[in-house]
Amino acid sequence: MRLIFVSKKGILFLPLHIVIKVMNLKRVISLFLMAFVATSIIMLCMTGAKEKDFIRYVEFNVTYPALETAMKLDIDSQDDEIKLNWIDMLAYLGAKYSGDFSSYKESDLKSIAEKLSSGEKISDLTKDMKYYSYYREAYGAVLNGFLGEYTEKSTDENGKTTETKKYGLKVYSPIAKTFPYSHYDDFGASRTYGYKRQHLGHDMMAAVGTPVIAVESGTVEIMGWNQYGGWRIGIRSADKKRYYYYAHLRQNRPYQCDMAEGKTVNAGDVIGYVGRTGYSTKENTNNIDTSHLHFGLQLIFDESQKECDNEIWINLYPITLLLEKNKSEVCRISETKEFYSISSMQEIAEKNKTT
Repeated sequence: MRLIFVSKKGILFLPLHIVIKVMNLKRVISLFLMAFVATSIIMLCMTGAKEKDFIRYVEFNVTYPALETAMKLDIDSQDDEIKLNWIDMLAYLGAKYSGDFSSYKESDLKSIAEKLSSGEKISDLTKDMKYYSYYREAYGAVLNGFLGEYTEKSTDENGKTTETKKYGLKVYSPIAKTFPYSHYDDFGASRTYGYKRQHLGHDMMAAVGTPVIAVESGTVEIMGWNQYGGWRIGIRSADKKRYYYYAHLRQNRPYQCDMAEGKTVNAGDVIGYVGRTGYSTKENTNNIDTSHLHFGLQLIFDESQKECDNEIWINLYPITLLLEKNKSEVCRISETKEFYSISSMQEIAEKNKTT
């Protein structure tokens, strides 16, 4: 049996067994090419995975006394010839204690501060510490945006505004100044709504409507409803390492009216209001028994960690105690019933003067 093929050169008569061989050869080549492409993709993915070397676990156990003392040593040294860095010193202790600050001694911190102040280099002091670089990167991811230069504005009785450059704590408590709240260390406590899990945030009990403050400057990445957190807002720091999560906001009017995804907010700005929404698939539902702010901080060393099964959330209790040293003063606009930070109101007033 022969098959007839018509081509530009004429009519070809080919035996059937030759046609079958040719077709089988094409199929084999096609399968080989597909296998080659698939293997190449897998190898590329594996190579990419090997190249990605980032921190996948952080247990931040630095105590409030250690944070407070290290911060004070850093701030007090800014006028000295040798300036201390609180993260360097805390990372040194982290490596010394293997991350367990239950054995923290203030004398250990002051000892390293004295050595650095006398001219010794942190690189020399830590050269034999195997995990110092890990703790420096991990603690830096938590604390990098906390201390630095900022401008303090003051207005005299004649309405003249003076700007003063200062150095110190430039992040804020998540609850506005003069508004009462209570809290305790509840990180890791059991939660059962939806499924049994650990509590990965810090709850601050406050009255409904209490102004919630942006702890650090950054970009609003997410707003809207979540069945666990209710109305919530997520703000990413400028260096992308810290994702601040504020949840269980007020029913009906959860956000400050200027908030929107993609908006840049300043540390100290009002971003929303305490409520008790959440624990429901139905939007705008109050199912939380006690009004409070769920305050969370996720560390992100690679974008693949943003939403995954191994997200890094840290205990914020000692940090919240530190943030109490700097609270944002707010005022209420009677016409809109919205709160604004005093600093943002001053900026608005200055802009209006120039227009």
